[in-house]
Formats: sequence, C-alpha cells, structure tokens
Amino acid sequence: MKGKILLTLTLLLGASTTIWAVGNLGQANQKKHAYTNKDVWAAYEGFNNTLLDSNKYIYKTNSSYPSAVDRGNGAAAIWCQPIYWDMAMNAYKLAKAQKDGKKIRYYKTLCEKIFAGNKAQYCQFDFDDNNENTGWFIYDDIMWWTISLARGYELFGVDEYLKLSEASFKRVWYGSEKVGDTGSYDKENGGMFWQWQPIHHPKPNKFGDGKMACINFPTVVAALTLYNNVPDNRKESTDKRPDYQTKAQYLAKGKEIYEWGVENLLDKATGRIADSRHGNGNPAWKAHVYNQATFIGASILLYKATGEKRYLDNAILAADYIVKDMSAEHKVLPFEVGIEQGIYTAIFAEYMAWLVYDCGQTQYLSFLKRTIQTGWANRDKTRNVCGGEYHKKLPAGSEIDSYSASGIPALMLLFPPKK
Repeated sequence: MKGKILLTLTLLLGASTTIWAVGNLGQANQKKHAYTNKDVWAAYEGFNNTLLDSNKYIYKTNSSYPSAVDRGNGAAAIWCQPIYWDMAMNAYKLAKAQKDGKKIRYYKTLCEKIFAGNKAQYCQFDFDDNNENTGWFIYDDIMWWTISLARGYELFGVDEYLKLSEASFKRVWYGSEKVGDTGSYDKENGGMFWQWQPIHHPKPNKFGDGKMACINFPTVVAALTLYNNVPDNRKESTDKRPDYQTKAQYLAKGKEIYEWGVENLLDKATGRIADSRHGNGNPAWKAHVYNQATFIGASILLYKATGEKRYLDNAILAADYIVKDMSAEHKVLPFEVGIEQGIYTAIFAEYMAWLVYDCGQTQYLSFLKRTIQTGWANRDKTRNVCGGEYHKKLPAGSEIDSYSASGIPALMLLFPPKK
C-alpha cells in the first residue's frame, strides 16, 4: 500500500503541465505553462540573491536595504528568520532527494551559515535577553525558533540545536526568572498567552489577556517535534522549571494545548481558525493562512503520534477551508496586506507538504500547483523574484519584501515538478 501511494504521488507530481489564469469574472481559463526543476532552483536562488544579507546570513526586510542591520534597519522580523531557515533545510532535503552532490554540500553549508548568522544577530540565542532590538519579547517569536531548532536537530543531529530548542520551549512555557514574566502557559484556565506586558518588569498574565492561535498551535507543533526527537529513556525532572521534558511530557503538553485550541479557536463546522480569544469573550473570527497552517501541522503530528483519525479529519477540514473559502476569489492562495503577512504562504507550504506526502491527501496538489504556476508566471523575470499577490505581475526591479517573496520558492521546494 505504501509503495502504491508513493508511486501515485510521483506520477501526480510529475504531471503538472497547466496553469489556471483567472478572468475578470473569476472564471478559471486553462492555458499551458509548466514549471521545471530548473525553475525551482532559480526561484530559490533569486529569493536569496535579492533578500539574503550575504555578509551576516540573515534576511533583509525588503530589497531596498543593502544590509540587515537590526530591527527597523533592514533586518526581517525575528520570528520570520526561522521560516527562512526552514526553506534552506528544505532545499538541502530536495538536493538529497535529487542526489545532487554539489547542491547537497552547498545547501548544507547555507543551513549552517544561516544558523550561525542568526545566533550572532539574536543575542547568541539567550532567550532571557528581552531587549527590543535584537532580543526576545513576545512568546510566539521564541516558539517559532523552538520549532525550527528541533527540525534542525532532526535533520542534522547537531546537539546544540536540540539544546536550544528545549531551552526556548522552557522559556515560553515557564517564563523567565531574569525577565520576571510568569510564562505563556495558563495553568488555571489552559491555553497559551501571546505576550508578557510590559516587556520590562512585566506583570503576571491575567484572565482575559489574549491567547492567540499563533502561539497555541505552534506550541503543539514544537512539543510534538521535540517528542519525536528527544531520547526515549529520560527520567522526569523534579525541578520547578525543568530544563527538559520527557517524551511523554511533550506529548501530554501538545495534546493539552491542542484540545484548548479546538475548544476555543476552531469552528468545527467550517474548519476556520480564529485569530485569538480573550477570556470568555467571543473568538476573533478572522482567518489567517498561517493559523490554518499551524493547526494543520499540529493535527498531523498528533495523528502520526497517536493514530487517532479525528486529528487527520481536523487537518483536512482546515485545509479545505483555505482552498474553498479563503482562496475562492482568485483560485490561488490569498495575500494579506500588512507587515510580515507575506510569510504566511511559506508556513502553509511546510504543513501542506505533510498533509499531501505523509497523509496521502493528494487532492490538494492541483491547487498547490496552480498557486505555484500562477506566482512563478508573474515573477520579476530580471531577478527571478515573486510577489505576494500571485495573480498580479511583479514589475521588474520593484521593491519586494522578503515575507511576500518567500511564498512561491517555499512552495516550489516542497512541491517540485518531480519529488
């Protein structure tokens, strides 16, 4: 059965030969336009050539900056940098799948340089440093790094990555004795608070403070990724703020936060994920692609860990909402105008790859290919850079932010013409 699924995926991935162009009335008209393996690498290199600071190996806010100095001076947001590191890791994985020795070595080195560059930029990953320029001052900023560091350990086996991943998980869950916050986890009412306030000399979070999807579901993803990677034979720590968790503890924490999210942030009828909830107030029913995506990822990880089909059903429900509702206007992934929102597609790509490849849900391939092909066809061909509004052409040489530009290459690395 597994062999048949893999064969089916290979045939589907290799058969992409069309693009869907949307007319004025929103009707889809078919016209030929395939993307190739060469295009995948051109898109990723175009993204890096335009937006990676090749001296510091962190990413710039947008193409108008000559370098990524710090927050507000050319450096992309601290929470988006690990998503760009994920892209480099996916490039390395694709190179390995294609058995391209030169690219394997190149992208492995790139992964190492991006990690080192971010470590140098962001306080040596001292998660207790809450300066607002190059430090850590929102819980979800830290948890996105927890996820990518755990993935880096899973891929490369570098002990430092696992150590930092667990240190950051501890920092978010329990708070910092140095900073004085009480942690993201609400032990009284469940769920994860989004921030501590004020950033310096914080007060304890209280009932009614915001619990956003962007911290709750990434916490589940982080906990389950660590569950998959920590040693089997650990003993539980007796410390009040333990430096590590056992596999069973990470799984239990992931399950608990997931269930809080399902009860408070999921529309069970449609698959829509609310952006946040404050106390017993109504959820903020504003759907965002990245919240849908991390819910999909959290669901899949729990499905794989437990075998319980309800988790997979939830992932499919949330994915269907993106495809059928959020993407209805142009038949490709939507774009949100605003600071940093362009990164949402790159986050979505990661978790949809799990849904398609690991769970055999190939029904999404045509939509994913259509988004890729539309965005790539409308790229700035002088730089091989794509915009965030995939149905619109990006003018040659125009300013482009790294968030928006990341989407199409992130998708291409995970959904190449031939896997």
